[in-house]
Amino acid sequence: MTDLSFWTQSPPAPSQARINSARQRQDSLTKPPGSLGQLESLAIALCGQLDTEKPAVDRVQITVFAADHGVCDEQISAFPQSVTGQMIANFAAGGAAISVLSAALGAELDVVNLGSIGPLAEMPGVINHRIAAGTANLAREPAMSEAQLVAALAAGDQAAQRAADRGAQLFIGGEMGIGNTTTAAALACALLGAAPTDLTGPGTGLSKQQVTHKTAVVERALARHGDNQDPFAVLASLGGFEIAGLAGAFLGCASRGIPVLVDGFIASVAALVACRQQPALRPWLHFAHRSCEPGHSRVLDALEANPLLDLSMRLGEGSGAAVAVPLLRLACALHNGMASFAEAGVSEGS
Repeated sequence: MTDLSFWTQSPPAPSQARINSARQRQDSLTKPPGSLGQLESLAIALCGQLDTEKPAVDRVQITVFAADHGVCDEQISAFPQSVTGQMIANFAAGGAAISVLSAALGAELDVVNLGSIGPLAEMPGVINHRIAAGTANLAREPAMSEAQLVAALAAGDQAAQRAADRGAQLFIGGEMGIGNTTTAAALACALLGAAPTDLTGPGTGLSKQQVTHKTAVVERALARHGDNQDPFAVLASLGGFEIAGLAGAFLGCASRGIPVLVDGFIASVAALVACRQQPALRPWLHFAHRSCEPGHSRVLDALEANPLLDLSMRLGEGSGAAVAVPLLRLACALHNGMASFAEAGVSEGS
């Protein structure tokens, strides 16, 4: 029987004692209090999450979940579904953006195939956990069966366990799946009670006319789904394997004391689903950047998230989160390395 305790049980809270001592240290350093802005709050949060006086995020685990989407039958993407499998091969060969960024950061990179439309050959760094040949068409029927959703969530938790086994100090979840901005928009609309016209965007580069069609597809999916906002039911009805994998990984990491750096629109929707299931997940999450996908700001607002970067990125793969890792590392370096007023012999302000 699959263990879903990460889904059904609230994760532990970060150490409040570490947070309090870290805040005291920040206030004692040779700078006006608060003058390093989010770099201070990052370091303080990491102290509590990692339960340490001197935080570090040298060991980073990046896991990209990949899957195809039946809603592509509705012609909502500029790219064919075959691209998902081709990109998995590109990840394995080191040619994708997240592959380059992972290497530059010295991070571990795994790719988990949860549902490519066709079977794939064995490739280094790719974990084949193919549940089905993509999800069903969410505009016409539930995207996943209950058993399929459980398998996807469990694959995410297994990724969190691999991160823990490797001693990861930070987890980044990426995604790859042609059609998944349509899926993410439908999920966000269902959970937020928002209009598809507000949250549906161009994804891989659709024209205005194509976005209008995509919005109509999301509207049909929501009409079929109804008003149920239970996170499990919403995921099963409207989700993607890779989004469920991300939600499971985020909760699995929190249950194991691993901080999470959330990427863009799709990863943030997965975080929204997971936080609706277990609100105690939220203190374990950092948010990397604000995507130019129009629904992202609405999802960030719902999560009360203030992302670190705004670079007009919309690639996915975990790429925006990877770009933000140096900021977390610098926040740790400042927290650990700066002198206090007493140590430096500098007079404190009144």
